[in-house]
Amino acid sequence: MDPMKIEIFKQTTRQYFETALLMHETIASHVGLSGTDHKYLGYLIENGEMTAGELAKLSGLTTGAITGVIDRLEKNKLVKRKFLQSDRRKVIIVPNLEKANQLFSPIFKKLQKETDLLISSFTSRELEVVHRYFESAIGIMDKMSKNLKEWNDI
Repeated sequence: MDPMKIEIFKQTTRQYFETALLMHETIASHVGLSGTDHKYLGYLIENGEMTAGELAKLSGLTTGAITGVIDRLEKNKLVKRKFLQSDRRKVIIVPNLEKANQLFSPIFKKLQKETDLLISSFTSRELEVVHRYFESAIGIMDKMSKNLKEWNDI
């Protein structure tokens, strides 16, 4: 394979990830959140209600940092704390899907429309190749994250 094409591909991949990160930071800022708050709200929406400890474990943030995230999301009415009757010390964080949809839907509808147009311009074979790349890249990043977490736990 042509080394120059490989280097261009690597540069484009880095630029894609950097641009995605900046876009999500901009979206978060547009609705009055930090990028971190937006990201962890996304985790809650995707995974459903969970304890602060579970969110901390999933995110890799400390429980103190997660408490700050939850406080800010609660202030913006994007989550609520639900106390368990069986154990009042245990608090479940519940995402407010209606409020999140109200804030983010207009933005993501436009993004999804443009993304769908882009995807429709690819052949089935091209989509298979792109999918294989992203699936493999996700695996590499997950492995790297797990290795770094284990290394930090030593």
